[in-house]
Order: sequence, then structure tokens, then C-alpha cells
Amino acid sequence: MNEIIEKLLEHRSIRSYTAQPVSEEQIRAIVGSAQAASTSSFVQAYTIIGIKDKARRTRLAELAGNQKHVEDCPLLLIFCLDLHRLELCAAMEGIGPDRTRDSLESTEQYTVGVVDAALAAQNAAIAAESMGLGICYIGGLRNKPREVAELLKTPERVVPLFGMTVGYPAKPSAAKPRLPLEAVYSEETYWTEESEIRDRLEKYNEVIAEYYRERTGGARAERWTEQMGNRLAKPNRLDWKDYLASRKLPLK
Repeated sequence: MNEIIEKLLEHRSIRSYTAQPVSEEQIRAIVGSAQAASTSSFVQAYTIIGIKDKARRTRLAELAGNQKHVEDCPLLLIFCLDLHRLELCAAMEGIGPDRTRDSLESTEQYTVGVVDAALAAQNAAIAAESMGLGICYIGGLRNKPREVAELLKTPERVVPLFGMTVGYPAKPSAAKPRLPLEAVYSEETYWTEESEIRDRLEKYNEVIAEYYRERTGGARAERWTEQMGNRLAKPNRLDWKDYLASRKLPLK
């Protein structure tokens, strides 16, 4: 076991931060580390927007579902799918929209941008944690995508995907147990016996229920399959596809 793996395994979401700011040097190191992540075909189809202004973070906290740590963190990073920059690249080379539209509006190009942004974000998270900072991903920004886009002044073909709070932990939380390795890693093919998956999920249910029981003093003992089932039974953000189309990303 080396220091990098130990740091990765220590990850937990931090939702309480001290007032100590994140320095410019740290921000540059975090963003630089994000840029060093792998990127499909070198397109680098993402932009990172850093939010330091308290009033802007307060509004984003409201839009994300009143998540207080979005308001209280010293730095909020927002990772955006950015196909606008690629469109500009083509225009600079004299390649007009009639030749680029099909590519820019393809599901493949959208997927490339989302994957690029996610890879960059995870590099940023690891870099931040290596400096003693804590982070928490914020998917709630997709609750109100139009309002978020207006606040951030993002142009068409640029989509804020998720945020990341960054700061010094005030109240470090306990790491939440993940699925057992045997439930997520399969060799050569997907599992051929569904019973194998079910057995591992039942064992994991016991682990997660005990985790919640200890954390809440017995007030909660939710099983993981119960949690996921309830989540699927209440679909949300069903307007996301329409929102993408409004940003000139009608996926084909």
C-alpha cells in the first residue's frame, strides 16, 4: 500500500468547512491536476468555473436544493461540458456550422464531454485531498439547470454538469462503506448467475444498515437495495433532455 492509494481509500464527502480560504496556489494546483487527466482524442471538452463570491454561492446553494455546504465552503468548482470552445475551434479554421452541427449534437460528443469533465473532476478531488482539503460533489445543480446557466452566463453548447465544494474540513465525517469489490469487479464477462449478485447485495445490505444504525443512533437502518429501489421509484430531472436541446444539444 502506498500513500496515493491510502489517500484514495480515505475519501469521504465533506459538508462542513472552516473559514480558512483556499489559496490561489492551491487553486492553480487543483485545476492543473484536473487538466492533467486523460481526455478523449485531446478534445478537453470541459470548463471549470470557480465560485468564491458568497452571494453567488448562496444562490447556487438554493438552486442545488438548499445545500448549506455549497454556501459555506470557501470555494465552489463547477464542471461544465463545453462544446462551445470546439465550435469556436472549427470557426477559426473556416469550418462552418453546416459541417460541424451533426458532430456537436451527437450523443457521442456529449458523452465524450461528460466523461472528460468527470475525469478532470476526480483528478481535482484527489489533488485537493492531498493538500488536506475536503470536497463534496454537488449534482443538485441539475435541479435548476436554466437558472444555474443564467447565473453563470454560460453560452449555448456549455452545460454545468455538477459542482464540487472545496475547503478545510471542520467536521470530518466517517467513510461510507462501498459495495464489496466482488460486487463491482467481474473478470472476462458479466456475471452469468444473478444469484451471485443478489447474495453480495444482501451481505452489503447488512453492512450499510449497520452503518446507518450506528451513525444515527438507531434512527435509521436503511438497506442499500431499499435505498436504490426507492430512488428508482421516484424519477427526477426528467426535463434534462429538453434542457440540453435548449442549449443546442439535441442529442442524435
